[in-house]
Amino acid sequence: MKNSNGHFVISLDYELHWGLFDLKPVSAYKENLANVHLVIERLLELSDRYNIKLTFATVGFLFAKDKEELIRFSPKQKPKYIKEVLSPYRMFGDIGHDENDDPFHFGYSSLKKIKNNGNHEIGTHTFCHYYCNEAGQNIEEFKDDLNSVNTIANHFETDIKSIVFPRNMINDNYLEAAYHSGITSFRGTEKAYIYNIDPKSPKYNWLWFRLQRVLDCYINLTGYNTYDVYEINKSSNIVNLPSSRFLRPFSKTLQILEPLKLNRIKKGMRKAAKNNELYHLWWHPHNFGKDMDKNFEGLETIFKEYEKLNKKYGFNSETMTSLTNNIISATAS
Repeated sequence: MKNSNGHFVISLDYELHWGLFDLKPVSAYKENLANVHLVIERLLELSDRYNIKLTFATVGFLFAKDKEELIRFSPKQKPKYIKEVLSPYRMFGDIGHDENDDPFHFGYSSLKKIKNNGNHEIGTHTFCHYYCNEAGQNIEEFKDDLNSVNTIANHFETDIKSIVFPRNMINDNYLEAAYHSGITSFRGTEKAYIYNIDPKSPKYNWLWFRLQRVLDCYINLTGYNTYDVYEINKSSNIVNLPSSRFLRPFSKTLQILEPLKLNRIKKGMRKAAKNNELYHLWWHPHNFGKDMDKNFEGLETIFKEYEKLNKKYGFNSETMTSLTNNIISATAS
């Protein structure tokens, strides 16, 4: 039976430096990365205080206790990107032994805290931060990547059911492969054109679309991106839980616009709550590593809004998989 309440989902792309290695060295982002483990502790504490569930879409590398495990669980077939700089495997010789001497590439202790908390979900962000639309790699290599995800997660005594694709590179053929690996849901992109244009398109201008996406966080360019998840998932195998909004981190440069950013999110949440729809918020834990207090101050404002909507409309916090299970049950009946 269809759940008539609205749904609030938060997914976090937990990746440490593996999500940035091809863009910048650790030294260029050290404060943000060094504080991720503390950010996760504060996220767990704050979310539990407001009875909010989180889905941690985790790069598979972070399940490894040390480099030996990282190598042992890596797939035989690795992505053969034409741009070799995109492969994280080339970095294995340069990283430390474990998180004690390299907290930028290992996250085992934080994952243990998430698991032991019991209120949240650990999903996947692929094993190696896999880029599904980059030239050179193929679907067989992707399947091997997901096999490594399942193997290392089983070793961690965790069952992986949801996926967030790195850089939001979603490929229909790869969705089917994910489904056959045991994954039941993924985070899709917002409906608006600015979030779905192919970077290889001649119409794509990185600076122009980047500017529009930044502006959209503060002013309503693309609508609220709320969804009737039962309607959009009537005929698909793997459930799509599309993004509503990226929670931009606090910026001293743009701090005068901070109320606009938070109000835009709260208005979207209200729309979802009133219309029994999904509001899906996401960001990376490392986004909160700098200006941590300001970022958590803003997040608590959002959580307080959730608390009001929960009491008034029954707006319900869900992990990706708990909501997916409701959708599957409703569409099957």
